[in-house]
Amino acid sequence: MPVFLHVGCGKKSKAHTTPGFDRPEWHEVRFDIDPTVNPDIVGTMTDMTAVPDASMDAVFSSHNIEHLYPFEVPKALAEFRRVLRPTGFAVVTCPDLQSVAALIAQGHLTEPAYRSPSGAISPLDIVYGHQTDLAKGNLHMAHRTGFTNRSLEVALRAAGFPNVVMLQKPQRFELWALGANGQMTHAELRQLIEAHFPLSQPLGAHWAGPS
Repeated sequence: MPVFLHVGCGKKSKAHTTPGFDRPEWHEVRFDIDPTVNPDIVGTMTDMTAVPDASMDAVFSSHNIEHLYPFEVPKALAEFRRVLRPTGFAVVTCPDLQSVAALIAQGHLTEPAYRSPSGAISPLDIVYGHQTDLAKGNLHMAHRTGFTNRSLEVALRAAGFPNVVMLQKPQRFELWALGANGQMTHAELRQLIEAHFPLSQPLGAHWAGPS
């Protein structure tokens, strides 16, 4: 049974990850800094020593890396890669500063950009962290860094991922990235992307792969 590490899981389970992970054949290991959410492993992205080397087939990290300081990002991504098996891969999502910057430039800093289960989300929330959570004292939810499509790709490649595929979701002000720990064929990458990325339609047989 393949196993994936759900980094920064909070109260969520694999049903809240991707369709590819939300299958009976995948075993989820929940990892979080907060022991009150009952993770399988308590730890931080920058110190995952409780997770053995090359023990995971995949890593899923949704809206976590923006909570780090910029100098911590390389260490966290290196930890993601360390715990992966040679054939493993990581799926990483975070806010897209490029698309939200367009709204800010138009003067819409505090106006709703979209609605989530938590309510209206403004560009201010996207850039600095959800203001409602911060007002409740959850200061660990503050955002300390951010990424564009290009800068996240560069960060993943610098961490040693030889294959990186990016997806920009401007309507959700969100980035999706897949970093493969080893070399993969275009067909293998296409299969992973269609299983784990929120695509509006299948990539198709003639997908050329990452540039």
